[in-house]
Amino acid sequence: MVGRNAARSRRAALTALGALVLTALPGAASAAPPPAPGPLPTATQTLGADRPSAQVLAALVRDLRLTPEQAADRLANEAEAGTRAGLLRNTLGERFGGAWVSGPGAEELTVATTDAADKAAIEAQGARAAVVRRNLGELSEVQRRLDAAAARTDTARTPVWYVDVKTNRVVVRAASQAAATDFAKAAGVPAGDLGVRVEQGRPRVLADLVGGDAYYIDGQARCSIGFSVTKDQQQGFATAGHCGKPGSTTVGADQKTAQGTFQASSFPGKDMAWVQTNADWTATPAVKGENNQKVEIAGSVEALVGASVCRSGSTTGWHCGTVQQHDTSVSYAEGTVDGLTETTVCAEPGDSGGPYVSGSQAQGTTSGGSGDCTSGGTTFYQPINATLGDFGLTLRTTSATAGAPATEEDTADDAWVAGRVYQAGVTVTRAGVTYRCLQNHQAQGAWSPESTPALWQRA
Repeated sequence: MVGRNAARSRRAALTALGALVLTALPGAASAAPPPAPGPLPTATQTLGADRPSAQVLAALVRDLRLTPEQAADRLANEAEAGTRAGLLRNTLGERFGGAWVSGPGAEELTVATTDAADKAAIEAQGARAAVVRRNLGELSEVQRRLDAAAARTDTARTPVWYVDVKTNRVVVRAASQAAATDFAKAAGVPAGDLGVRVEQGRPRVLADLVGGDAYYIDGQARCSIGFSVTKDQQQGFATAGHCGKPGSTTVGADQKTAQGTFQASSFPGKDMAWVQTNADWTATPAVKGENNQKVEIAGSVEALVGASVCRSGSTTGWHCGTVQQHDTSVSYAEGTVDGLTETTVCAEPGDSGGPYVSGSQAQGTTSGGSGDCTSGGTTFYQPINATLGDFGLTLRTTSATAGAPATEEDTADDAWVAGRVYQAGVTVTRAGVTYRCLQNHQAQGAWSPESTPALWQRA
């Protein structure tokens, strides 16, 4: 575990990291050094990791068996690692093979590259280098071929497949080795290029057709509210797509109070939806933690593999675990869903649609899984940034303090705009300066590129 002094030293070192990465790695495009108007805010200050929620800390102490100090240090380490991984990803370009954190305090960042010549420079930035055979793009292409095959074959015996950056392989979870081999053949992927985990059972969506709380759909199913969102002047919340179809109506936890209507829903393929609520409901930047206490949401910066994550649900409440895989495909009985994130957090029927939070950052909404909160289990969530981007929604956050976002019609295509969802590696312009995105997120009004080095690097 990294001590508090070491963690503070690393936070301070982040202010100079961007300039170091630009010159340290071979083969990187040349660029003018960024200006130095004065000390830059650290990643933890910018994204709120220096002010962790008491609810998140308490749950990490309970579920990950940490002390309060260890939990606070872990959140700071995770936030800093995300920025360092983004800087190195941008510099490595096509050589980048993925990044993850490990250790009880997320104190070790590993960055994978396909070129051994990058190793010393990666290590110079405080990360462990892993030299791998395939870059992230090549792994993603293998998964896309499996996704395409899933649309024309029965995947009941191969229900989960994902890019595993730690092993530099696409992994298939199958009921047998033969089932995985058949799936690979249908996709035109050499069986030797896949990792196989043989295990029984199939994930299920977590809707519930019996009573409870949270919100109810068409007087039948029960799900959990995800994150508050807005669209123009409309208010509502994001949730799971399997909870309802466009036009389905919802009522509150008392099963009486009129609440809203599903405006858009996607399932299978994706598992996302949003509900527009009536004037009696107000969107807030909060989710429910332990004992009905509130956890405030500051943004939607995507957490690395290995990072801690906590979930709130109407059946089982507030539980924590870690991110295992991004970009996971899951074959439910109802159909295949792509682009999910796998976690070690438990969940049960009725928790569907509920929010996942890493620190103060929204991560996604509960889709499905296996196991329960008594014996433990695996749960998948739909990343919230995809929901926001697909449906044109704005996450309600504590960071949205800079007024209404600019409209896309009034700006150039490459201009930075609050409310847009940005992926790592894309470039934007702001006041005539070009910046490159370090971490997937929805832009908040207070997070302009020049003031947020945790998210943007001057190109």
